[in-house]
Amino acid sequence: KQWYQRRVAITAGGSRGRGRGNRTGRGAGDAKEWYPCTKLGRLVKDGMIKKIEEIYLFSLPIKEAEIIDFFLGSKLKDEVLKIMPVQKQTRAGQRTRFKAFVAIGDFDGHIGLGVKCSKEVATAIRGAIILAKLSVIPVRRGYWGNKIGTPHTVPCKVTGKCGSVLVRLVPAPRGTGLVSAPVPKKLLSMAGFEDCYTCATGQTATLGNFAKATFAAISATYAYLTPDMWSPTVFTNSPYQEYTDYLAKPFVKQPKKEVKY
Repeated sequence: KQWYQRRVAITAGGSRGRGRGNRTGRGAGDAKEWYPCTKLGRLVKDGMIKKIEEIYLFSLPIKEAEIIDFFLGSKLKDEVLKIMPVQKQTRAGQRTRFKAFVAIGDFDGHIGLGVKCSKEVATAIRGAIILAKLSVIPVRRGYWGNKIGTPHTVPCKVTGKCGSVLVRLVPAPRGTGLVSAPVPKKLLSMAGFEDCYTCATGQTATLGNFAKATFAAISATYAYLTPDMWSPTVFTNSPYQEYTDYLAKPFVKQPKKEVKY
């Protein structure tokens, strides 16, 4: 275990195993200009899509992490839930790689979970952050009793399952707090819930499945069609149809301006 901890510390930016270095602002240091590769990215960068909710409304797949950064960049906070070594048996012995679980959220209705495996710890964390951004989903919040103040808990009882782990989220009265194990507590707080009861069964010591089951339960909050959402739906064109003429034009990369000294 000592060699593993020492390697994690050195790879993650520490110095000879003494601490894990300055880990603030992962991924924020790259100030490169973003050149979108997808139609959705072009519409977002050029200001055709004003809010991220417009993307969720039409269930458009997000293939670029920069789209999430564009809308939620300053609010997003990420946290490494776990880094675990995984091994594969080969003819020459074992091949060890590192698996990173990263949760990302803005504490106000958006949450994402990413899992990445790589030979280096830093690479695994970086890849997990990108995958977490691509998996960001909207979270529906509701009330326990009377609709007074802002929504504070889950709108109804929801369940998520991964492997043998089953997680159930139950609405709680205001002021209860998050009655939960440490892993779901992080995800629920990042999603913006203030009060919630939880119930978990199965092998919850498997942190990966525990986190995935909680994420599945949180994503199920928008899967229920409650009576307050029965109002008639007014259908509009999706952004791809609305801006089809704009997207038909070829995208030209702007040349960099040369600085003369």
